[in-house]
Amino acid sequence: MKTMILAAGQGTRLRPLTEHIPKPMVLVRDKPILEHNLELLARHGIREAVINLHHHPQTIVEHFGDGSRWGVHITYSFEPELLGTAGAVRRVREQFDSTFLVLYGDNLTTCDLNRLVVFHLAKGGIATIALYHRDDPIASGIADLDDQDRITRFVEKPKSHQVFSGWVSAGILVLEPEVLDAIPDGTPSDFGHDLFPSLLARGEAIYGYRMSQGEDLWWIDTPEDLQRVKAIWEKGE
Repeated sequence: MKTMILAAGQGTRLRPLTEHIPKPMVLVRDKPILEHNLELLARHGIREAVINLHHHPQTIVEHFGDGSRWGVHITYSFEPELLGTAGAVRRVREQFDSTFLVLYGDNLTTCDLNRLVVFHLAKGGIATIALYHRDDPIASGIADLDDQDRITRFVEKPKSHQVFSGWVSAGILVLEPEVLDAIPDGTPSDFGHDLFPSLLARGEAIYGYRMSQGEDLWWIDTPEDLQRVKAIWEKGE
């Protein structure tokens, strides 16, 4: 199985730390966030990754090279202009001709990727979104699910009066190649803002995989987030 790792963001809220490095290269426990994510893939037997680049791209290329040190073969996709999370995947659609993963490269997680993929294949939908329960979901994409785990609504970064769920996208997706046909070519497009609402509006089956005990997510959007995550990871928790 192949994975697209999204690593092109500029991490503006972490400046000045990210002025000269991409956000996924910020260190946690003496390793870049992106390195932790490559190790996650390797632990689950996933050996092929495409990484998109934009902000200080050589920092990532020089550190990871072809990925062989981590047991993962890496292909890079440089974006002169940012294409958004979905547009980035559409740009390299020739890489994905079967079920594949998308991983947001600036978070840390212990999601069981194998269990997630098995769930996706059993449900038979066009897409599955790994979901993490967050007490304050307004900075995330939130999902409403029926009793079969099918997503009925998805709203990216809702206002406080729009919150209907605490289940948020963990930035880990399993997609079928047909999803790529719904993404416009050569123009910015986002999974949460654009693609998921569009797919749901036309009746496509998107499922939510609710991460359970032992599967965690650590988002790193602000300096305060980073210090909190570093404190947890330094303790080995």
